[in-house]
Amino acid sequence: MPPLPRPSPSLVRWFTPGLNIKRWLLLLFASIVMISLAVGYALKDAYQTFTFPSFAGPLTLQFLPRSIRALLFAVIGIGVLVLSFYKLGQSLLGPFLLARSNGERGLIEQLYAHRLLTKGPRLVTIGGGTGMSAMLRGIKRYTGNISAIVTVADDGGSSGRLRGEYQVLPPGDFRQCLTALAETEPLMTSLFQHRFSGEGELGGHSFGNLFIMAMCEITGNFEHALRESGRVLAVRGQIIPSTLQDVTLCGHVEGALVVGESHIPEGGGFIEHVFLDPPNPPVNPEAEQAILDAELIIVGPGSLYTSILPNLLVDGMVEALRATPAVKVYVCNVATQPGETTGFTVSQHLDAIESHVGGNLFDYVVVNSNYQLPLPGSAVEAGITRVVFDRDRAAQRPVHYILADVVSGKVSTHHDPDKLARVIMKRVWR
Repeated sequence: MPPLPRPSPSLVRWFTPGLNIKRWLLLLFASIVMISLAVGYALKDAYQTFTFPSFAGPLTLQFLPRSIRALLFAVIGIGVLVLSFYKLGQSLLGPFLLARSNGERGLIEQLYAHRLLTKGPRLVTIGGGTGMSAMLRGIKRYTGNISAIVTVADDGGSSGRLRGEYQVLPPGDFRQCLTALAETEPLMTSLFQHRFSGEGELGGHSFGNLFIMAMCEITGNFEHALRESGRVLAVRGQIIPSTLQDVTLCGHVEGALVVGESHIPEGGGFIEHVFLDPPNPPVNPEAEQAILDAELIIVGPGSLYTSILPNLLVDGMVEALRATPAVKVYVCNVATQPGETTGFTVSQHLDAIESHVGGNLFDYVVVNSNYQLPLPGSAVEAGITRVVFDRDRAAQRPVHYILADVVSGKVSTHHDPDKLARVIMKRVWR
């Protein structure tokens, strides 16, 4: 006996709770029933009053019992009603829905995803660089209520050149977060990440950085530029600078003062302490409010001294983190970083944060437990090693450690976005 055909997933999705559609369809169906009753009463009166021609009987199927006629007309009517509403929805809403060139999703699938994400937790991420953007790519599948708080201390590469020439906040880390949270065509995302080659004035600049700068000049405000850029890329969430003040990251490396975020890892020694200049820049009010309203806060992954700490050193940031009732998670890097955390264990990462802003800041620490994947040859040559979980020393802190396989199978020095997001949502946000 051949297996019965399974219903279409799109058809089943219509009956999933929480779409806020079925209640209105039922109300619409009730109104159609009432109109049908009115038409029925009118037809009954007409049958009793007027004499119809002979061909009216076969056309209205009067040779069949009334029960069969009622069932037949009901089935045809419901089928036509469902088809008409489905096609009407496609015609009306199709132009406003994001096109998917690869595996295009239907109307109901997109509507279900939208409703699911709007019910996700109010989530705040704090960091910068590639680590934060990788985490955002995974976490955006679970919630649309994301506020990404990004460091403004970047002064290297294209961002540093634009920052020095135009006296604006560095756009590089913001660009990476925009593309990570984007829901547009892959070609648009690739365009924002495209970096011009050559030795001319455009050489080394990325298109996304230049786009943000152009938007900044048009809107007259860096924050407005981020919002409008987010609209262009259909960003899921919002991206917020940790402070609106122009700051420089400085550090003491083996007793010597090093100025500039991009120069600190090049100091060639142990980083003793980092600080912002000017000191105590005020926290961005939007960032502070996002933290206080959050249900889940994720710090990291990212460069410890040049991405994580520059955010926490902003005046008012740690106070907001301590005041919020949100669950706070620190994601420790899966590999050490030359010039910053060479040879560091998990506890040493936490020691560095504690020495700068105090302890007992986190409820959970996510640690990679998969040491089986080999490091790339270039990473080994650079002195990169796995960040080891020193269990005995780590147990002295009042924090819950979550050991899980979160390393990327493609780039074994980085986190896997999907693995990391799944661990956080399944084992922290339950």
